[in-house]
Amino acid sequence: MAKDASATTDNRPDTDGRSETADRILDLVQERIQRRGYNAVSYGDLAEDLDLTTAAIHYHLLSKADMVEALVRRYRRQSAAMRKALLEEHDTLVGRLEEYVQRFSSPLRRGGLCLCGVLAADESTLPEEFQQEVRQFFEEHENWLAEVIETGVTDGGNLQGCDTPRDVARVFLATIEGAMLTSPDRSPEAYTETLQLLVDSIA
Repeated sequence: MAKDASATTDNRPDTDGRSETADRILDLVQERIQRRGYNAVSYGDLAEDLDLTTAAIHYHLLSKADMVEALVRRYRRQSAAMRKALLEEHDTLVGRLEEYVQRFSSPLRRGGLCLCGVLAADESTLPEEFQQEVRQFFEEHENWLAEVIETGVTDGGNLQGCDTPRDVARVFLATIEGAMLTSPDRSPEAYTETLQLLVDSIA
């Protein structure tokens, strides 16, 4: 398995026409959510850490809901770019899945968890307007995994008792999210070792 990944599911740049200050705010909001959850984000803390006024934060991103909705959309776009790159860089099922795990593990290397995984756990407290954004993140990953696994099986892989590539994709996605919580000390190394067992069982 590759030991490093230059692109991840949550690395910059991706400005979407926003100002540099707005992206600084989003970067810090993302770090806070990935480490401490949605409800740990406060305007006062953000303003202090960024040396801004709360009014300046409201100017760039009107509300907390606006902040997180923009953040999830950015995360989804970055994830889409990552998945596209994996298809271009690797042509085998095992190569694609191993690199996918490496890139998915990137939040652990910074002391956090998958952004949308954290938000999904907080779904009951999220504004309705972007709960669907979080769900779509997982749908996009499941669809991509199902297509990659189906292609790999056609090329000689196996499903190890699962009925369809979609079934495998659901198990794989649930495992890569859940393993972030259960890996000892949230160690990236322990995480990737655990997921390697799953990759080996599929490919």
